[in-house]
Amino acid sequence: MNELSFTMFELDQLHESRHERKQHKELMLLYAVFALEPNSIYRNCSPCALGSPHLASMDDTVDKLVVFLAKRDGIDKLVKTFQYVSKLVHWHAEAVHPNIAQRAKQWELASGLSRKAFRTGRFLTGFNALRRNPGATHTFRLLAVFANAGEMVYFFFDHLLWLARVGVLDPGIARRMSFISAFGESVGYVFFIISDFIMIRNGLIAQKKLLQAQKSGADPAPADKEVKEKLRKIWGDRIMRLMAVAANLADLAIALADIEPNPLCNHAVTLGISGLVSAWAGWYRNWPS
Repeated sequence: MNELSFTMFELDQLHESRHERKQHKELMLLYAVFALEPNSIYRNCSPCALGSPHLASMDDTVDKLVVFLAKRDGIDKLVKTFQYVSKLVHWHAEAVHPNIAQRAKQWELASGLSRKAFRTGRFLTGFNALRRNPGATHTFRLLAVFANAGEMVYFFFDHLLWLARVGVLDPGIARRMSFISAFGESVGYVFFIISDFIMIRNGLIAQKKLLQAQKSGADPAPADKEVKEKLRKIWGDRIMRLMAVAANLADLAIALADIEPNPLCNHAVTLGISGLVSAWAGWYRNWPS
């Protein structure tokens, strides 16, 4: 078997473990929000008590929003939306409403600096990913090394860029830090995109085999309910990966504007739409299930 091809069992296990970790994190975040508030009626509850259908089902939109905003990635996507909406407002209002345009520009700059502050220490995420789960095959391990190394360079030099922008470090190094950060970001995105496309391909192969086994009446033939559940998991994983690809391609366009400025990538509309595509794909991926 090709080393890039997962068996149905491996794909199933991968999806289940990711889904279980996500549900556990969301439950613990909900516990932190409800049970640890000083005046909360759930203050003395245990985390298990939040496993009740009312809380654990996460059907309430406000509950989901609270959990989403309790995540660092959640608040980052919200502020990123502010940043690129304000960029488009500034571009649209600059000629006819200079006062509004100036306020929008200040909002954009403040949002950008805030996001850099929120990402403090984020470069450790890539290091921990390599340390804990480098990949199932040699190919995925190699892709993971390049992708996470690029991401670590991006976030580390982004911290230095933030310190230069706020005046802690010499503001003269800001342009150099921005270039190195954007270069590392671009490298990371390229390899993350390749990995996601490989996983999407593997999912399509697994789906095809599953449907063929069902139609051929293999002995033992998979039950309809079991097939539907596996297909649902493959479809869900594919959607998440396509969202990741969309976000990475949009962010790659923004990074290229820093590395090699050009009229297309540096246009306010290109940057604004790319930023919003990335932000909204992140909303979808991080929204509690």
